[in-house]
Amino acid sequence: MNFVLNEVETRVLGALVEKEITTPEYYPLSLNALVNACNQKSNREPVMNLDEDAVRTALRSLSDQLLTRSSSGSDSRVTKYEHRLQEAFNFHRHEIAVLCVLLLRGPQTPGELRTRSERMYSFEDLDGVQSALQHLMKREPPLAKVLPRQPGTKESRYAHLLGGDVQVVEPPRDDAHATPAKASVDSEKLVRLEEEVASLRQEIAELKQRFTDFQKQFQ
Repeated sequence: MNFVLNEVETRVLGALVEKEITTPEYYPLSLNALVNACNQKSNREPVMNLDEDAVRTALRSLSDQLLTRSSSGSDSRVTKYEHRLQEAFNFHRHEIAVLCVLLLRGPQTPGELRTRSERMYSFEDLDGVQSALQHLMKREPPLAKVLPRQPGTKESRYAHLLGGDVQVVEPPRDDAHATPAKASVDSEKLVRLEEEVASLRQEIAELKQRFTDFQKQFQ
């Protein structure tokens, strides 16, 4: 089945996948928790400011496509939501980790994917990331693709295809002001530092959300 998700549906699906893996004790997610997960300022590109109506509409569409469903446990008075990607595709763990990061942050290089998926799956090396990408690209229909290398870069980026095919428009080149690409090692160090800071921010946000949910139990 071919899926063509819009930006909000993509963000909702990615947030559900991420929280199932990183905070399973708080999964499935309530609507409020899901809105907060979608609007995180860390590990999200672009940062969004979705309201409950937008997320609810996306959930309805995703449910119609059998990609999410509501879940109301006997011990909860609040309707919660979960994704159904595993039922639809029977992913390996390294595949769904890579796909999740692509859903949440858009096209990325294998090096970026390795660093940013660390909380969900620990890749030993870039070959592991490439293996996951190859699995996604060989599915029927394909769920990922490699993008044309951008001018001045050493690595190709990869994108998911749950939102349809990805067309890249290259910015015009100004040869008179062209500068050499930064060293790959320096780039990887910068990415890792940014991710460590983002991870700390995310952990703080999740702790705040847990405290808020805890308080609501006594209201």
